[in-house]
Amino acid sequence: MGEGNKLDNLARELIIRNYSQKTAGTHNKYMEKFVLVLPDIRSAHNVGAMFRTADGAGVDKIFLCGYTARPPHTQLDKVSLGAEKWVLWEYHKQTWRLLTQLREKGYNIVALEQTKKSIDLFKWKPKFPLALVVGNEKTGVTKGLLKYCDTSVVIPMKGRKTSLNVSVAAGVATYYIGHRL
Repeated sequence: MGEGNKLDNLARELIIRNYSQKTAGTHNKYMEKFVLVLPDIRSAHNVGAMFRTADGAGVDKIFLCGYTARPPHTQLDKVSLGAEKWVLWEYHKQTWRLLTQLREKGYNIVALEQTKKSIDLFKWKPKFPLALVVGNEKTGVTKGLLKYCDTSVVIPMKGRKTSLNVSVAAGVATYYIGHRL
């Protein structure tokens, strides 16, 4: 392991310790208000872009689920430009179990997905604490996961394409939500 990696790991450990000290024994006095859930994102490039955007938009934590790439990962790390070192993240194999846990903690679970019942993102008022579920590049948020969501929001499109790249869509939504914290 190179000297740079040792320093990166040490910095991450210090951030996690600081976070743990802030939250130890608080019995939910400190709760992340805004978290991002990334189930089965195929591209490490997209995951890295979402780490970088999450940092800028004020996301408190990212949950990486299923086969979504996790740091350290060459492509993810390259695109995130270091954000993966200080944005808190956790890995969960099964997204539905995570969403169940988040609901039990009082989170409003929102899918960023096009459905018949989706609400225009810009006409919707977020309720916190909030977990934003962003879908897979090809299949979006699955019907199975939509069952665990309180609502779904959609970014209105004006062109011929009916969707944005997942990292771009996540960026639009996280900045919109982040400015309402």
